Amino acid sequence: MGRTDRHTPARARKTIAALLAALLLAVGAAQALGAQSIDGLNLQIAGAKDQAQALAAQIDDATAQLAAAQQQAIVAAEREAQLNSVLERGRERERRLEAEVARTREELGAARRQLHRGLNALSNRLVDIYRGGMPDATALLLESDGYDDLTTRAEYLKRVEQADASLVSRVRSLRDEVSKRLNAVEEAQQRAEDFNAQIEAARDEIAAVRAEAESRASQLAALRSQRQAAVESLQAQVGRWTDQVQRLERISAAQAQSEVSAWFGDWAIPEAIVMCESGGNFGAVNPSSGAGGAYQILPSTWELYGGQGLPQDASPSEQSDIAAQIWADSGSAAWECAG
Repeated sequence: MGRTDRHTPARARKTIAALLAALLLAVGAAQALGAQSIDGLNLQIAGAKDQAQALAAQIDDATAQLAAAQQQAIVAAEREAQLNSVLERGRERERRLEAEVARTREELGAARRQLHRGLNALSNRLVDIYRGGMPDATALLLESDGYDDLTTRAEYLKRVEQADASLVSRVRSLRDEVSKRLNAVEEAQQRAEDFNAQIEAARDEIAAVRAEAESRASQLAALRSQRQAAVESLQAQVGRWTDQVQRLERISAAQAQSEVSAWFGDWAIPEAIVMCESGGNFGAVNPSSGAGGAYQILPSTWELYGGQGLPQDASPSEQSDIAAQIWADSGSAAWECAG
């Protein structure tokens, strides 16, 4: 565009151009700094969210493992209780067998004592026979007082011999029976002891499994709590960073608006350019180029943008409207004072 005063010093034009460039640079730098801060915070937010997602996946995995460990502990505890019940019944049976062994040993002792008494009686009997002599058939026949006496003596001798043999047989049978019974009870007791030992070992093993599962569940619960706390911390940090981004975006927009408002003032283009071109005079005319109005718009340009008549004759609002359109299309390049 043109100027109203041909003799505007070149130094003034350069000063205006430099000021305009400085203002543009300052606004751009402020916006770039804000953009960098926002970008950096957005990267941190994205990283924190990724980390939170990873931790959430780990929490899910720990929760699944915790549930499995807790279930294992429950099953082991139930099995331990069952084995304790079996072991208690086994020990009760073992106690009954011990009592039966004790009774059987007493019976065996009584049978042995009875056997000893019978053997002693038989021994005494044999001694008496040895001392008195055992009558044989010839002596018995010669000493008998007739047939009846002979028959009586023979029957008596036979009964004595049978009684002696029966006594020894009964005592020995009783001893053998009690001995077998004692062996059977002792074997049953040994089997009960072995069974109880196996049950006790199984109970101890399942108790160890339960303790391990409970310990594992406790560790997993603590780990899950730590990760949940880390996620909550990350979420809080993301919230703080998001607030900072929003604040920076608001501050950047407000700063840019403030800079532009101060730069343009009440004009459609930067105020410094207007002051250089026309001094702010809406009726100014450049006698050399024919540019007119506060914005020193050439008549051809004025007409191109739909202006009627001459720029200097138009209202301030119309001049500002067309100047704004020119600025939007060409920027500062359309004015000589900005060059």
